[in-house]
Parts: sequence; structure tokens; C-alpha cells
Amino acid sequence: MMEFTILAEMFQKMEETTKRIELTGILVELLKKTPKELIPNVVYLIQGIIRPNFEGVELGIAEKLAIRAISKSVGLPIKKIKDDYEEGGDLGITASNMLKLKTQTTFTTEKITVERVYETLFKISKLEGKGSQDLKMKYISSLLNDATPLEAKFVLKILLGTLRLGIAENTVMDALAIAFTGKKENREHIESAYNVSSDLGKVSLIVATNGIDEIKKFKISLFSPIRPMLADRIQSEEDAIKKMPEQFAAEYKLDGERVQIHKKNDEIILFSRSLENITQYYPDIVDNIGKSLKTDDGVFEAEIVPINENTGEFLPFQELMHRRRKHKLDEAVSRYPITVNFFDILYYDKNDCLNLPYSERRKILESIVNENNFAKLVPMLLVKSEDEVEDFLENSINAGCEGLMLKIPDSPYRAGTRGSNWLKLKREYKNELGDSLDLIVIGAYFGKGRRTGLYGTLLLGSYNPEEDNFPSICKVGTGFTDESLDQLYQILSNKVTIKKNSRIVSEMEADVWFEPELVLEIVASEITLSPIHQTGLNLIRNGSGFALRFPKFTGKIRYEKAVEDASTNEEVLTLYKRQSKIIQGK
Repeated sequence: MMEFTILAEMFQKMEETTKRIELTGILVELLKKTPKELIPNVVYLIQGIIRPNFEGVELGIAEKLAIRAISKSVGLPIKKIKDDYEEGGDLGITASNMLKLKTQTTFTTEKITVERVYETLFKISKLEGKGSQDLKMKYISSLLNDATPLEAKFVLKILLGTLRLGIAENTVMDALAIAFTGKKENREHIESAYNVSSDLGKVSLIVATNGIDEIKKFKISLFSPIRPMLADRIQSEEDAIKKMPEQFAAEYKLDGERVQIHKKNDEIILFSRSLENITQYYPDIVDNIGKSLKTDDGVFEAEIVPINENTGEFLPFQELMHRRRKHKLDEAVSRYPITVNFFDILYYDKNDCLNLPYSERRKILESIVNENNFAKLVPMLLVKSEDEVEDFLENSINAGCEGLMLKIPDSPYRAGTRGSNWLKLKREYKNELGDSLDLIVIGAYFGKGRRTGLYGTLLLGSYNPEEDNFPSICKVGTGFTDESLDQLYQILSNKVTIKKNSRIVSEMEADVWFEPELVLEIVASEITLSPIHQTGLNLIRNGSGFALRFPKFTGKIRYEKAVEDASTNEEVLTLYKRQSKIIQGK
């Protein structure tokens, strides 16, 4: 048993510092105090979740429900609670304040434990249908009845998804290595296990109970997604020749949804690039893909691309978004057919393939995939020269693709990492950056004229992995159709926050702030230095960050990308330096 107050006190300490070394130290102390069987629960709660993200377990607690639960527990009017919340902007702090004013007490109270909090949250996540809201309120009130003000604060933050401790996954892994192995250097083994399971709770239990030697033996498990390998960007065929070996593989870069397919006999589960379970959106893959794979088990990577059924031509990625609607999925499947284009294999015949060279993985893949109108292999060619790269790039563009992926033939699959073993080369855009940016919607400004009642301009940010925050980079108001403006308004209206999220870094004030969850693809004519925007602050000039000149929405909402996969400060810096070279060379 572990009292929840221990966890709450540690959370409070974490909130009071932004220094990573201090955060790691507090986390190490907490992990050492935690009974080993509760380590996964604590690791999940630190991240503000109760199960790994790929399981799709959501608490689904709205602010209104939480306010009712607080009112029921403390015996105070809803209006008083709303007033306190509107003044402070944090419902967790409001719950704490209200418990200090509590007018109604129960005859008996008991100390709440980590086990009780976790089990109650899990029960809440499973409730749905008629009467579920009332049951959720009762469960929350029951916890609050026995909670201290500090405990109530963090129970509410977890319930509402507003727990922001500044604890990134890297920090958790550092703390696990120090707490249970005594050496921070062992973090690399913990990270390797996490990269092939995407379940930090599971990994934490193994290292806490069995030590680092057991972690080193960690294997892929079917239906636990592997964190995808990512590619560095290059801008030209010349760059490719400089960075690649004498001979290397070039693959078409398709404009679709990257998917990881797990197969065991007739069971098929699909995970997106951000490790969301997307099986429900692709019943046609579940029904048909087994006929195209000559194996009982495996983990495959593929690109799902919409096609014109009559011509076989690739259609824009955005057509896939019709499948994300809750209703009329059957109609969408019929109207928007797809092909599944395989490009890698990670697990096969009960064997891990990650350490095999790319060339061998490709051969295995070619021997397993039975190509037909539904399942195909991504076209690949071994190349040596700029001309060969250029010709294959042109073929790719003519086929309706974005560009090329370039891969070192003898390189392993490095799960969860970005590196130069894989490079992506897109078509050059005249008078533009030569590449798009994936940026996070952090705020918006109300529209005028035809855009009245909608968000007319969006405030966008990049991702700073060192600080784990989202600094602003531009406002964008072009590239939107009436349909996309309406679609974005529907999506973003559910993400509005009363106060600016603590991870958003912006000197600009927006009419509306959002939870940073949505990623858009943006092109621009130039990257400039800005005294206002915060992306890459001080990297080139003190007091200046980067901004985009003439940014434009491409029409692509990157549902498949987590905000942590958005363009980073370093990527923007690279593009800025490259454009400077081009200007100097003119």
C-alpha cells in the first residue's frame, strides 16, 4: 500500500521547479519510495495517463462534470466553484481551495491510496452509455470526500488531462536508470526497451524487479507498437550523394498515412505514426491484408494511400480523413478506396528483424508480400549518382508521390530515433523553402467578413525538445478553403482553454488559446528573424527568434503526428542556414 499523499507531495515539488536535474532527483526519490508492484501505476500517473497511449484508454472528464463533483463533495454552490475557477484558471487548484472551505463532512474518512486512485480512474475510463456521467461524478466525489486539498488538486489535474510536471519520457528513463541500477548510463538500455514496446510502465516494472540484465533481453511483443524510425531532411540530390555511401536505396515517398501492421494469424491491429490504434478506420485492411501476406505473424510498416479506383492514380492524403468520421464509416470505405504499400518488416516468424540490415529486411519483405491491386511494395531502386537520384525522383513525382526516401543498405532499424541512415528528399519548390514544416496550432484569431464565426487566422508553434514546449513561429491565414476553415473550427472548438497552456511560449496574445494537440503542414517563402516569435530564440541573434514569411496552409491536417513530432528549432535553423547559402550564391 502507498498513500496518495506521498505522490501528491512529490508532484507539488515537481511543479515548483523547471530544472531537469532537480526534477530527476525528485523522481528518483519517489521511485525508491514506491512499492515495486506499484511502479508502473506511478510511472503512468506521472505522465498524466493510466495506460500506455496506444491502448486508447481515456478518462473523458469534462470541466462541467468535474465542477459538479467538487460541488457534491464539498457542499458548496456550483457558482462559487465556477467563480474561483474563472479567477484562477486551474480546476485542480479550485478543488484544493474548495476543500479548504468544506462545509459538509462525512462521518468517516479514510486515507486514499495510490491503488485506490488508480483503480477509480481506471473504472471511470471504462464507463460509457446511459447513466455513465452520474457514475463518473460519484466516483470522483468519493475520492474527493477522503482527499486532502493537495491530493484533490492532483486528482483533478489527472482527470482533466492538465497535469504538467515538466517530466518528459527522457527524464523518467534517467530516473529509472539511477533509482534501480545506480548508473544513469544504463538509460540507453531502458530506452531501447521502451522503443520496441512504447510502454514505459511495463519497462519500469521489469527494471525495478529484475534489473538491467533483464531489460537487455527485452523483446518485441506483437500488438505493442514499435516507436517508428524517422528520417533526416535533405534538400538536394547533391546532399544525398555527400551523405550516403557509394550505393544506396531510394524508395518512393508516398503521400499517405504511415501505418504499423501487427499480424498474428487472423488478428490484425494497425497503429499510426503516433502509435494510435487506428484499426477501426480501416476494416478493409483487416479483411483483406491477410491474403497478401505469406506469414502467420509479423510486424510490417506500410503507407496507406487513397486511390482513384478507375485509374489507379494516387489521391491526396487528405482524402483519408473522411475515414476518421465517427459515422458513415462504411460509406467512406466504399467511396475512398486505398492501397497498402509495404516498405519495411520489423518482426517475422517469431524473430526480431530490427538489427538486420535494410537490404536483408527488404528481401524478406519481397518474399512475403504477395502483390495485387490492394497490397503493393513501395518502389525501390539501388542508386549511385546524382543523375540516378534525379531520374528516380522525377518518376516518383510523376507517380503522384512527394519525393524519395534514401536508405543505407547495411543499416539496422533504429526504433524511436531520427538519423542519417534514412534521409528524405522532397521536390524543390521554386521561391519557397524547399520543404514544408509541420507546425502546432496553439492559438487563433476570430475571422471577419466571410470568416465571421470561424477562426480566420491561426497562431502556430514549433516543438522545442530540450524544453518540451511549443514556441510561436507564425500566424497563418492563407491556404484555407471554406470547407477546411469549417473543419478546423469544429476540431479546435473542443480544444479551447481558459488560460494559455504552460507549454506554449508566445509573446503574442491570441483571441483563443488551445491545448496544443493539432499539427498542420505549412509552406512559406522564407524564414526570417523576428523580435516577437520564440522559435529558435537567440540561436542567430540575441533577442530574436525565427518567423515564417508568407506562410500558407497546404491543406494537410497531420492527424497521424503527435505534437512532439512537429518541426523542431533545429530543423527550422537548418532551413534558415540553407536559404542563406542560396541567397549568397546568387
